[in-house]
Amino acid sequence: MIEFTSVSKQFPDGTLAVEDFSLVLPSRKTTVFVGSSGCGKTTLLRMINRMVEPSSGTVAIDGESVLGGDPVQLRRRIGYVMQNSGLMPHFTVIDNVATVLRLNGVSRREAHGRARELLGTVGLDTELADRYPSQLSGGQQQRVGVARGLAADPNILLMDEPFGAVDPIVRADLQQELIRLQHELDKTVVFVTHDIDEAFLLGDQVVILDKGARIVQVGSPSEIIENPADEFVEAFIGAERGRRALSLKQTARGTVVVDSEGRTQGVLHDAIASGGEGTP
Repeated sequence: MIEFTSVSKQFPDGTLAVEDFSLVLPSRKTTVFVGSSGCGKTTLLRMINRMVEPSSGTVAIDGESVLGGDPVQLRRRIGYVMQNSGLMPHFTVIDNVATVLRLNGVSRREAHGRARELLGTVGLDTELADRYPSQLSGGQQQRVGVARGLAADPNILLMDEPFGAVDPIVRADLQQELIRLQHELDKTVVFVTHDIDEAFLLGDQVVILDKGARIVQVGSPSEIIENPADEFVEAFIGAERGRRALSLKQTARGTVVVDSEGRTQGVLHDAIASGGEGTP
């Protein structure tokens, strides 16, 4: 469990990025911080592994302040995946994935064995192991970044807009991959995004933030969609003027789901359309 208690962060230039933020992030769930650029969501994420130090307040993991030990050792126990993968260009794929294990004293042979396993875990062919990041596609690089974040088998995985730099098709694939991995590995995931649809897809707990990391609403995707806290949330999630309202439309090929503008959002399973059991 991760707990923020009255946390604030003011940078040397006077910018107050986070002001009096308190929240519990439940264990083995995915919490998504979502908000516009500059709202403080990445600052919150980086306080967990002490890449950013709070000006006041405490961040605790299982009741112990993150400030109580060596920050380097803390970071090696927490997985971290960033936008644009952050891979070391002069390292091969397998050496990138094995980096934290090697820093933790694991032998090269054992670290490489673990790295090869992880490439399969994130859906990559082990034949890519000896390539360099520049020889991979953007989506492959991000998968390598996820594998590296998981290498030391951390309980906590931090993900800072990890899919923001890839095209929509690859992004959708990576999102589904993360959902699969979370079902299999059961980590405490903290995910940062500015995309509310991505937040609703991935998050067990979604935290909508305004400037200064002020919590506007926190809850499950269903709770937020069904009961937006105020007009700001309605606008942010696209619920104002019925923009999230969906309806059914019959076409020559079956029943589809359309939004308030008449744009198709999905296909209704035949069993549902006919009144039987099934999944859209």
